[in-house]
Amino acid sequence: MERTVAEKAFDLLDELAQAWEDRDCATVDRLTAWAENALGGRACEATRNGRPALTGYSDLEYLLPEEPGWFAVLARRPEPTYFLFVHDRNWRLAAGPLRLLGEAPQRAGGAQPSSGTARRARLVPQRHLTYLTDPAGVSGVAFPSGDAIADLRDKLGDRTARARPDRVSVDVELFGGPSRALALSNGSMLVFHTLRLVSRHRPGQGRDSLGRPPYGRALVKEFTGENDPASLTGTELVVLASEISAKNKLTTVALRRALADLTT
Repeated sequence: MERTVAEKAFDLLDELAQAWEDRDCATVDRLTAWAENALGGRACEATRNGRPALTGYSDLEYLLPEEPGWFAVLARRPEPTYFLFVHDRNWRLAAGPLRLLGEAPQRAGGAQPSSGTARRARLVPQRHLTYLTDPAGVSGVAFPSGDAIADLRDKLGDRTARARPDRVSVDVELFGGPSRALALSNGSMLVFHTLRLVSRHRPGQGRDSLGRPPYGRALVKEFTGENDPASLTGTELVVLASEISAKNKLTTVALRRALADLTT
């Protein structure tokens, strides 16, 4: 695709930012797809603040894949951040802002992955799902200590202990839609995909209300219309950018975790 098309599509962030400010949920729906559309549904109706900024980004690098229908942007200022756009009748924001956790992987023009790396890139979402649902580590999928996905698994594992006397269960699922992969200059690939976390909070035995509500009172009221619901189910999205190397090493480059819905 041509860079001029991508530049014009990136400009829709100004309109989207205004729609969020006005809580114009119909426009938010029209200008978003994939993860951002899910985060703009009930969340647009319920939340009043806490959204990451969509404007003010500069020093842009357009990451244009060979296949049509999508592209990514790396904004280096004010802090390195990814945006992902897809074409669905018109250009829409699919993911972002997705702030990098460290240095951005390098990409040069004409970068090509090996066939093996491209094949393994398609399995990245499943590797994350396996890792997060296997706290004992018997699957063999591993991430080094300090990687953001390893930190996330630790937090999910601690959630049950932190919630006592309430009971908590967490399901990790693949989020709908394809992952997107971009060749990098060192034979590796940058993969964008999303997971869904569904957390169910129930009162402990002999109780009829939550002892340690997991979300703020105002947030619960905005989403559910209730002040003190007896139980809560929270749906969060985890949007990931990961680098998979030619040697099959998987590193989390960026991670954004956001609340999509709360129900009773």
